[in-house]
Amino acid sequence: MSGGFLIQAIVFLTAAVICVPLAKRIGMSSVLGYLIAGILIGPYLLGFIGTEGEDIMHFAEFGVVMMLFLIGLELDPARFWRMRRLVLGMGLSQLLLTTCFVFFLFYVIGIGLNTSLALGLAFSLSSTAIVLQTMKEKNLLHTSGGQSAFSTLLFQDIAVIPILAFLPMLATSTNQLAANNHQLLPTNTPAWLHTLVVLAAIALVILVGRYLAVPLLRQIAKTRLRELFTASALLLVVSIALLMQLVGLSPALGTFLAGVVLANSEYRHELESDLEPFKGLLLGLFFLSVGAAIDLGLIGTQPANFLFLLFSLLGIKLLVLWSVGKMFKLRNDQNLLYTLSMSQIGEFAFVILAFMAQLNLLDKNGFSMGMALTAMSMTITPVLLLINDKWLSKRMNRVLPEEKAVSEIDEKHPVIIAGFGHFGSTLGRFLRANGVQAVYLDHDSEQVALLRKLGFNVFYGDASRLDLLEAAGAKSARILISALDNPAANQQLVETVHKHFPHLQLLVRAKNRYDAYELMDMGVESIYRESLDTSVRLGVDVLTMLGHRAYSAKRSGQNFIRYDEEAMHELHANRHDTKQYLSRARQQIEMQEKLLQAERFDKTATGDHAWDSEPMRKAARGNTNPPPDKSAQA
Repeated sequence: MSGGFLIQAIVFLTAAVICVPLAKRIGMSSVLGYLIAGILIGPYLLGFIGTEGEDIMHFAEFGVVMMLFLIGLELDPARFWRMRRLVLGMGLSQLLLTTCFVFFLFYVIGIGLNTSLALGLAFSLSSTAIVLQTMKEKNLLHTSGGQSAFSTLLFQDIAVIPILAFLPMLATSTNQLAANNHQLLPTNTPAWLHTLVVLAAIALVILVGRYLAVPLLRQIAKTRLRELFTASALLLVVSIALLMQLVGLSPALGTFLAGVVLANSEYRHELESDLEPFKGLLLGLFFLSVGAAIDLGLIGTQPANFLFLLFSLLGIKLLVLWSVGKMFKLRNDQNLLYTLSMSQIGEFAFVILAFMAQLNLLDKNGFSMGMALTAMSMTITPVLLLINDKWLSKRMNRVLPEEKAVSEIDEKHPVIIAGFGHFGSTLGRFLRANGVQAVYLDHDSEQVALLRKLGFNVFYGDASRLDLLEAAGAKSARILISALDNPAANQQLVETVHKHFPHLQLLVRAKNRYDAYELMDMGVESIYRESLDTSVRLGVDVLTMLGHRAYSAKRSGQNFIRYDEEAMHELHANRHDTKQYLSRARQQIEMQEKLLQAERFDKTATGDHAWDSEPMRKAARGNTNPPPDKSAQA
């Protein structure tokens, strides 16, 4: 391994470590942080990466190859069939409309017919990596806007295969096929024959994956050597990528196909778990490479042309996406999320542009301009989403016909529940069944409309907004329950309540112990970890199935929860000191086990007559031996 490679690795990683946390701190996506880092270290700004761009493209190619394998691996055919209306309807509509408009734009400004069509297909795609990663970070995949975006991206991922197979048909002249030392086909191969060979290669990949790869993985799995299993899967990926390269396609397409072939096998989850640790790093390297590849010199020499094309493409995509969302009756807030999140040009465009250059459908300047447009559109999208979060979504949401405006909430109850998803609605049903009425708030308009049809008078809006809380009766209410599943939104709501409604008793949902620590730092006392009770209830059922008395198992579960809550409050003070925290955590775990063992010993020795709990606690804390048998002493 050369010193130059190690230096470049240090440069890449240092830029990511500095820029990504800064982007996250100001509320932007980590993707934007990677892109900015790449721009800074690229050949056109600080110059830490060479101007020839060879090393950059190696990183980018490796990132794309691995990323598309994982995307293909997640392509579940059963889920595709369940979402076929959205996938085929929204996906096909968006692809065809965007391709037509982009084709017309480039054809009008003087680009050739075939090249304009190819560019239309390339620029109609959106970034699966950016959209899904951003949606996951913001916890928006479960919303109707998030599901619409996922469906459209799913269709686009599948559409890449016929697009890449179709491109050689646009190279109508035999001398348009560029020479490639790694291609199996001669350069004078007719376009129609080239297309047939590509389709045959794709069919071969599917057959090999179905009848050879899966049985091979089954035999490898029997060895129980995890590293051998992963190596075998990677061998399959690289072999298919090489096959695609030999017939003149990008290796990235081959890895995507390999992922799709393995997606329906019994080894899908094993592969995902093996490769998951590398996924984030590989995507980061990919976006770093994209940022470094942005030719700022080209943009500087042709700023008017670049800006015209960039904003024209963004405008076309925004218009088409908004129209498609309206066609499928997305409400304004969800349609805005869908439109802005999908407005960029996707990473598949890099693959298609490279193939176009290989077919001589693009010259060097056209290829550089296409790369810059794609990368810059990726950079703009997280900014658009930030603007949407801060301003647009609050101003463009219209009042739904079946719901009341914020100022028209006429219900006033002692309890307010913020967040009425699965967690909140279960809580609301329990309270209502026991005669407790509450004011329900939720920020997903589709969820609001559905719950109103089910008989719940839910009101739409962002529960952290002061005007909504006032309209919901926060001044006269006694309890506010935050059932939001987004930790950042929970913290924002807590800040608003502490500042303007300090009399309210706050009960807040937390995803895990670390979210609970953040809430404790803010002074919240009543915290409910969503997995604690369910985990213990499952453990109680296991004890019962193994023959323990139901009463004893249930009581043991209740005691475990009480001890764990006490331990969490004790550990909170040491959570920033890793060494001290781990030491105290071990002590707490040992103490909890001793307490439960002591109680179990007592029940075994004396039946259901429990001793006084305080002596038992002292015994458990002081030594590992159980208390003496009182019945024996008597």
